[in-house]
Amino acid sequence: MFGIGTPELIVILIVALLVIGPKRLPDLAKSIGKGLQEFKRATDGVTDTLKDTLREDEEKPEEKGAGLKDSLLYGKSDPEPPDEKAGTVPPDDAPADPKT
Repeated sequence: MFGIGTPELIVILIVALLVIGPKRLPDLAKSIGKGLQEFKRATDGVTDTLKDTLREDEEKPEEKGAGLKDSLLYGKSDPEPPDEKAGTVPPDDAPADPKT
């Protein structure tokens, strides 16, 4: 816990008891507990937001590379550019290699 050992924690509690007094110490402890709880809740929210953002960033390259993935894994090819010599566009179901 922040590099504070048991002896240091006991000394801090004794000093707090002497400075603040036994009547106000429980109220101070409650306030500190609520503050730490709110801090943890806020940091968890930021952590979740960052994780969601990183997850979205990891998914975007997959979407961009889907054409390459489809062509390598499933044999799908991107439409070829128009043939300059013939002046026609090959049909969608035409094979990628005209010799086959």
